[in-house]
Amino acid sequence: MGTGHYFWAIFYFASLCSASLANNAKINFREKEKKVLDQILGAGKYDARIRPSGINGTENLPTYVYVNMFLRSISKIDDYKMEYSVQLTFREQWTDERLKFDDIQGRLKYLTLTEANRVWMPDLFFSNEKEGHFHNIIMPNVYIRIFPNGSVLYSIRISLTLACPMNLKLYPLDRQICSLRMASYGWTTNDLVFLWKEGDPVQVVKNLHLPRFTLEKFLTDYCNSKTNTGEYSCLKVDLLFKREFSYYLIQIYIPCCMLVIVSWVSFWLDQGAVPARVSLGVTTLLTMATQTSGINASLPPVSYTKAIDVWTGVCLTFVFGALLEFALVNYASRSDMHKDNIKKKRRDLEQASLDAASDLLDTDSNATFAMKPLVRHPADPLALEKLRQCEVHMQPPKRPNCCKTWLSKFPTRSKRIDVISRITFPLVFALFNLVYWSTYLFREEEDETF
Repeated sequence: MGTGHYFWAIFYFASLCSASLANNAKINFREKEKKVLDQILGAGKYDARIRPSGINGTENLPTYVYVNMFLRSISKIDDYKMEYSVQLTFREQWTDERLKFDDIQGRLKYLTLTEANRVWMPDLFFSNEKEGHFHNIIMPNVYIRIFPNGSVLYSIRISLTLACPMNLKLYPLDRQICSLRMASYGWTTNDLVFLWKEGDPVQVVKNLHLPRFTLEKFLTDYCNSKTNTGEYSCLKVDLLFKREFSYYLIQIYIPCCMLVIVSWVSFWLDQGAVPARVSLGVTTLLTMATQTSGINASLPPVSYTKAIDVWTGVCLTFVFGALLEFALVNYASRSDMHKDNIKKKRRDLEQASLDAASDLLDTDSNATFAMKPLVRHPADPLALEKLRQCEVHMQPPKRPNCCKTWLSKFPTRSKRIDVISRITFPLVFALFNLVYWSTYLFREEEDETF
């Protein structure tokens, strides 16, 4: 064998020896972890039923538990049930003096457990929870870390459906505050106190997408509650959600405006087109009623008036008003026809009487000759007519009324109603829009308190 072969043989043997020593060291290190766990959690050495002592082992002080969480997702916000669903990683940290151990000169940073019943746990619960479950795929998403100084970190991934009481007066121009409340179930503040961990206790996943809302901001606070059994520590997170208005603008407001405008087409149809105007009015009215019922079906039956109720109610009133306008036009048209017939009959009667009088005068003209008086009597019609003309010339000239002059172009009353409706309905609807949007948008800014 050459010198090179001896060198590579020695190198290979040294590598095997070092690998074997490393594996033995790992095995020995894991054995030491096992020994440490047996020392602090062995039978008869640790009782998970007993609460840890306070700071520095003080028995009279409560146990302080520091809480923080990571919001992974918010899946839905249900307006009808007034609830929302959230998935989060929940963490608690406290100190248990009984769990101190030797860190083997800094080599053993912490011990990891997957069984929560091995150590004492705070009795925290979510007070506004409706439903919830843990995640067990592929393994239970939970761990407990025990640090050399006795500090315990508990982390778990859970999904919750939480109650969220909503005020829908400004719907869909509203903002909603949904809370996540956590409290102790059995330990009073004399024994257990929950505190938010300093430095960003609540974290939210980046690019959080919600279908109809935007998470504007959140705030952590305390909500301790007092009952007849004592005072209990409580934490809460207030989440401010702003409703996305673009969806409702496209799905509700613009279609309602279009229905109202379509109902005005009947003002431009001939008053004799009864089937067309009735069909148009009834169709738009039924469509508007269907739209309104569909909107209310997705909302809870609250006792107050919502902003969307005002909008749909006024739009429904305009559509119904257009239908009533045609009924008024139809009535006025028949009244105009009746008046025209009466005038025609009067003209015919007057013409017939004049013809009879002229015939009578013609027959009597040959028999008698009546002398006309040289001076007319004051009651003479010609004298009265001249007197009226003088009075008219003496009176100051009146200013022409533009509205009356314009309306005089339309001789029938039914036509005048249609012409007035063509202008009045759009103006009133535009005024309503101005008042509606200015009122609710300004009120939204005023109510934006957190």
